Amino acid sequence: MTGISLTKRLSYGAADTAGQLVFCVISFYLLYFYTDVYGISLGAAGTILLIARIIDAIDAPIWGIIFDKTNSRWGKSRPWFLWLCVPFATFGVLTFLTPDLGHSAKVWYAAVTYIVCSILFTGINTPITTILPALTPHPKDWMVLICYRMYGSKLGVLIVNLTALRMVAWLGKGDDQKGFMLTMPIYATGTVLLFLLAFRNLKEVVREERKEMPVKTGFRALRGNWPWMIVFASSMCFWIAFIARISCAPYFFEYTLHRKDLIPLANSLDFISLIPVFFLSRLCSLTSKRNIWIAGLVGMVVGQLIIFMGVRHGGSTAMILTGWAFGFMLSGLVMPMPLAVLPESVNYGEWKTGVRALGLLTAIGFAFCFKASSGLGGALPAWIMAAHGYVPGVRQTAASLAGIEISFIWLPAVFFALAAIPVLFYKKYESQEPQIRAELDRRKVLAVQTDFSE
Repeated sequence: MTGISLTKRLSYGAADTAGQLVFCVISFYLLYFYTDVYGISLGAAGTILLIARIIDAIDAPIWGIIFDKTNSRWGKSRPWFLWLCVPFATFGVLTFLTPDLGHSAKVWYAAVTYIVCSILFTGINTPITTILPALTPHPKDWMVLICYRMYGSKLGVLIVNLTALRMVAWLGKGDDQKGFMLTMPIYATGTVLLFLLAFRNLKEVVREERKEMPVKTGFRALRGNWPWMIVFASSMCFWIAFIARISCAPYFFEYTLHRKDLIPLANSLDFISLIPVFFLSRLCSLTSKRNIWIAGLVGMVVGQLIIFMGVRHGGSTAMILTGWAFGFMLSGLVMPMPLAVLPESVNYGEWKTGVRALGLLTAIGFAFCFKASSGLGGALPAWIMAAHGYVPGVRQTAASLAGIEISFIWLPAVFFALAAIPVLFYKKYESQEPQIRAELDRRKVLAVQTDFSE
């Protein structure tokens, strides 16, 4: 049995539900919104996503440094839920407004609102990860909390995908611009309330008292930190694949299958990724996290191949949805793993270099990976489809349909496979973790004894 109260577990899950209510709309529908609702060209939309990711290369480390230097009466991570929930929700709404501007002005408006929203997302989402070791000192409890985080995340995704397009259609009454304008404030309100709930209940009980660490010193924790590099490389490839897959879904179902009505159902199937999450703790006791991680990635490649077979069998909706659902289900094995091993990579960095930079390593290893690869996962298919002659709102040519197929099936399949390669080398570092934790504990005891003797 876990020593974490049900209230704390549910509140930890609610923090990720909060972020998903806004950012899930961005992940699943922003590219489609830009091109088919707001009227921005596909090439310009892809460029916006890329520029946002370049900026992430700067803002993620900055946030990490800020987190490591934060000291408040509420702790290091918890106060950011309070400070950033309203700004993040506000820019989530502004991102989906459609002011009547010329094309160039539209591009600038879209770029500024999305970039600011993305920066704020790093600031409020990264503390969900950095607060984990502060909630309990026991690694087994970390996995329990990560599972609840997955439940909360997938609940947010399910809510959005079951309701977003329906609310847009109902509130807009045929005007999708008006529909998005009225829908996003509803999600934003939920985001603020859930983050405030998380702030109230996620009290940091494990405090690390450390001397002020110079910025340059924090980056030393990256030196020779191969477990962190494995997390970084695999996560980048995984999220490029995953975001490309879901970003292209509206185009695939509308123009390839001619079943736009299936988009809410198809995206809602993301919820079945919770099936393996229920068994994750048990699976981790039977085999290594590395083996589970690889199995999930290979399974997602298989899911893409099943979709391809469905397309080649006369556009079999049943086969396509089977492959689509299978990929989602196996993602439930993949998504928790970087969250589970990031604290281990922080320990490894401290053991190897003497520097513990939890905020910095988490901000770059998780938040930057997610956002940078989200941008590339949206930009790459946008450029591919633009190069193949995609035009919104019309019957597509054979060339443009080929571009949609490449973006929806093969681009994700390749990057899921690439994500598995670095994980192959994780076994060595996973086996070292118990000894590393014991050595760090020994160092802390020695440090306390030394301070006492002085």
